[in-house]
Amino acid sequence: MKVKDFMIRDVIAVKKDTTIRELLKLLGEHNIGGVPVLDDEQKLVGMISDGDVIRYLQPKATTVYDLYMTFVVNEREDFKEKLSYSLNLPISKVMKKRDIYKVSPDDDFELALSILAKHHFKKLPVVNGAGRVVGVISRGDIVRQISNRIINRK
Repeated sequence: MKVKDFMIRDVIAVKKDTTIRELLKLLGEHNIGGVPVLDDEQKLVGMISDGDVIRYLQPKATTVYDLYMTFVVNEREDFKEKLSYSLNLPISKVMKKRDIYKVSPDDDFELALSILAKHHFKKLPVVNGAGRVVGVISRGDIVRQISNRIINRK
């Protein structure tokens, strides 16, 4: 099996000048945890996830619950100020730019599984020979595909 058999081709992506506010809105609207960051030629320049934003906003928070507790329950003024300021920053300040793992559509599916498992990634960009993002493969997509193709097959 190949990556192209499991990848999602309708890629939701952002540009590096997208604000954190716009990113969070996009992630919420599409119920996803991260997206590739592309340049004007659809080439991969980074990755950004909800975890990256959380780590930036609250370096000591380890979960969304921790962030919620800090913001809603504790109502610390310094956090509110940082949040207000940060929402208008471009994601280029927060996104992962180095050591970006990616796969090609013709790579073996097992390679994608290995990268996702070894590095605890939720999502992996799929890049063609020209360096353009043509898909993404995520842990959730893999589980759904396995369920649809193998478990539910009768």
